[in-house]
Amino acid sequence: MLDINRIKEVIPHRYPFLLVDKVLEIVEGKKAVGIKNVTFNEPFFLGHFPDYPVMPGVLIVEALAQVGGIVMSNGESSNHKLGFLTGIDNCRFKRQVKPGDKLNLVFDVTRIKGQIVKGKGVATVNNELVCEAEIMFAFSSI
Repeated sequence: MLDINRIKEVIPHRYPFLLVDKVLEIVEGKKAVGIKNVTFNEPFFLGHFPDYPVMPGVLIVEALAQVGGIVMSNGESSNHKLGFLTGIDNCRFKRQVKPGDKLNLVFDVTRIKGQIVKGKGVATVNNELVCEAEIMFAFSSI
């Protein structure tokens, strides 16, 4: 399990763009399960939408991608490597995510070829499907 401090050591994202609060399970290079606690004070709710707050779908996909980056971190600091998003396929949204929801994020690696990693991300709330997508990254030294 990784808490927020450990997550910040592993991936370079920071507030307001760090979208994973905790990692419950990690099998290095294969799978990770994370959580995003969605609260009303998230900055995106100021404009999306003021009278009907809904988490933007693109941020749900970003949260899944961050869990994918954690999977590939090997539990070590990634100060020397960044994962750049190179593709999103078969992305579907099934339910809205609202303040108070606990977003469960699962990323399963399906293929690794050199610096390219592809996996399937699934987001749920209360075991109800929110989003699923195939996500691809290119990891690069900086």
